[in-house]
Amino acid sequence: MNLSDKWSDYECLATGNGYKLERWGNIILNRPDPSIIWSKSNNPIWNSWDGYYKRSNLGGGAWSFRKQIPEFWTINYRNLTFKVSPTNFKHTGIFPEQATNWDYITKMIKDSNQEEFKVLNLFAYTGCATMAASAAGASTVVHVDSSKGIIDWAKENMHLSHLENNTIRFIQDDVLKFLDREIRRGNKYQGIIMDPPSYGRGPNKEVWRLEDNLQELLDKAKDILDENYSFLLINSYTAGISPTSLNNILKQTFPNSQIITGEIGLPITENNLVLPCGIYGKITRDGVKSISWM
Repeated sequence: MNLSDKWSDYECLATGNGYKLERWGNIILNRPDPSIIWSKSNNPIWNSWDGYYKRSNLGGGAWSFRKQIPEFWTINYRNLTFKVSPTNFKHTGIFPEQATNWDYITKMIKDSNQEEFKVLNLFAYTGCATMAASAAGASTVVHVDSSKGIIDWAKENMHLSHLENNTIRFIQDDVLKFLDREIRRGNKYQGIIMDPPSYGRGPNKEVWRLEDNLQELLDKAKDILDENYSFLLINSYTAGISPTSLNNILKQTFPNSQIITGEIGLPITENNLVLPCGIYGKITRDGVKSISWM
């Protein structure tokens, strides 16, 4: 288990009965999480929430707030600054468990001796990994997502982290179609990051299902990896895919590479348990030192 335990502005305070109590800076939110199947404690900290997302029996849900909170605020992770804003779908614009992956990306780029280090971030969301790669010294970062609103949010994170003078390209597109064009153009990358959803739709209503499209995604990504590439990092929240399943498909697709798979998670302050938050796969070519402890 790789833990994202280097935060100061974020903390998972307590968990139970399908909910997690989190501190985002000085604002405390109580949000649902289907992986939390254990019981909630009687700790009075549960009464400290500022915002509570109540699930609906009809699907979805809505926020309730005890006090007026800003529409958005910022938190820091190391040298990066990100916008936080509770959305209608319970999310906040940041997946804090991904911090361990940002550290991995940073380490791999900084330890590389390659003068040109191009990074491609697929399904890039609000761009936390994009900013980590750019701040670490990537010569170019290409950020691809299908949502214009999400890309606008990522651009805000770029400015908040003072990276607007770095080379970051924001592209709104269907990921598979974008990869097809990159293959035709002959573009190559030294690092690829991908966080594919379980299900989604592209800007032109293209349907994405991870179980159906993962092999195609990996095959296309392999075609644009530079022969001297440093890493490919994949993250998944899909419940039906285990680290072993991911390891198997990665070994078949990248037979001559070093592969590490596992879980990522967040420490829970209340009881020193760990909140599981998905799985990862790290691929490096032979001869490149990978980092198993991140």
